[in-house]
Amino acid sequence: MEVTKTNSFLESESIGRLMVKYSLPCIISLLVGALYNIVDQIFIANADYLGSYGNSANTSVFPLTVIALAIATMIGDGCCAFSSISLGAGDRERAGKGTGGSVTVITISGIVLAAIYLAFSEPILMAFGANVNPETLAMAEEYFFTISLGIPFYMFGQALNPIIRSDGSPRYAMATLLAGALTNCVLDPIFIFPMKLGMTGAALATVIGQVISALLAFFYLFRMKTVRLSRSCLVPDFRLMKRIIQLGMTSFLSQISIVFSMAAVLNVCHIYGARDPIFGQPEYSQIPTAVVGIVMKFFQIVISIAVGLSAGCIPIAGYNVGAGRNDRIRELMKKLLLAEAAVGLAATIIFELFPERIIGIFGASGESIHYTEFAVRCIRLYLCTLTLSCVNKGTFIFLQSLGKALPSALLSMLREVGFGVGLVLLLPVWMGLDGVLWFMAIADVLTFAAVAAVDMKIYRGLKQPSEIAGKSKNS
Repeated sequence: MEVTKTNSFLESESIGRLMVKYSLPCIISLLVGALYNIVDQIFIANADYLGSYGNSANTSVFPLTVIALAIATMIGDGCCAFSSISLGAGDRERAGKGTGGSVTVITISGIVLAAIYLAFSEPILMAFGANVNPETLAMAEEYFFTISLGIPFYMFGQALNPIIRSDGSPRYAMATLLAGALTNCVLDPIFIFPMKLGMTGAALATVIGQVISALLAFFYLFRMKTVRLSRSCLVPDFRLMKRIIQLGMTSFLSQISIVFSMAAVLNVCHIYGARDPIFGQPEYSQIPTAVVGIVMKFFQIVISIAVGLSAGCIPIAGYNVGAGRNDRIRELMKKLLLAEAAVGLAATIIFELFPERIIGIFGASGESIHYTEFAVRCIRLYLCTLTLSCVNKGTFIFLQSLGKALPSALLSMLREVGFGVGLVLLLPVWMGLDGVLWFMAIADVLTFAAVAAVDMKIYRGLKQPSEIAGKSKNS
């Protein structure tokens, strides 16, 4: 076993400086990933031949890209935490085997998922509310076909991003996704407006950007700094992969459970929208799905910042766990959660004060007054507890970086499945369509009560001599 430590500055440099160095590129990377879909939606909304039908179709496809992201982040974040803990303990060989195996597993996973999507596209789309009307379903099928072809590249680029960060290159990780996103932003208006390629054009712009990001991430594998990948490293060690998946399970659950919540929301929008005196009319039936999808993406943008803050800290926390530096982990936890709360508060103020301007970006001027009125109400109610959302999400990821996979996974499942699905199904029984808009605030308040208790217990426990490092070395 090699015992020479690398990245030792993670144990000595100031926590605040490390957070900026690692979290800022991670935030930008995740924002870029979130903007892929919302950029499509902005251009689709402002194309008069697509409009709210295209937006509704885009919303139905979005959860299916989140499934791909869930698998990618499980492998990528798990490998990031595993490698950081291994490097903190001085075991570069173990870190290299974990990284190589992760590259192989994510490549195979992307190909398999794309094949499933292409084989069963229609029933999958129907499960996510694409059948709200014939126009929406046709556009969703058109968009989803091309998006499915890019799934292997999307998953590879997203999974390699945290792996590159853990190798000490957060700026390069950011650049891989930024290059793809800029490509998407340039090609989207060209394909949608002058070329009039419609939903296929929007999807094609996205996929080309994803291919560029994946290629840049692939080239980095040949010049990694902390590990060297040999052919033998690329053969997955199932014992190590089991540990990587355990460490990445929270990332997977936090994303996949969002899919369950989205499926519930979109289907409830369809059911209760049909009973609404306005949205039950055929010409307005796509509005609830389109608007809720847009607001979900605003939520995803803010949560991308929250996740970026905490995920960027995974190498810092993991290394100090391996080194047994509880004092630095305690300081990191305090600063991270304060930063999460600040982000959530700032976003809440913006959404509560300027909902009309925000929804105007998505072609509201070309839609009916019912579109704008529902969108304003949706933004204000759905996003009113973003401060708690950010703290909750930051805690889930931070616990993961400490190797505490079980409490992290349980809290994430409580929020996204217990409350995220349960409340969506129950509240509309009494509140109608407004129940969909209120579930987020109630879910976040209830989750925060549990998160606060766990945070206090972990923070107090970090005053004691470290037991985490010993456990991680033996796992």
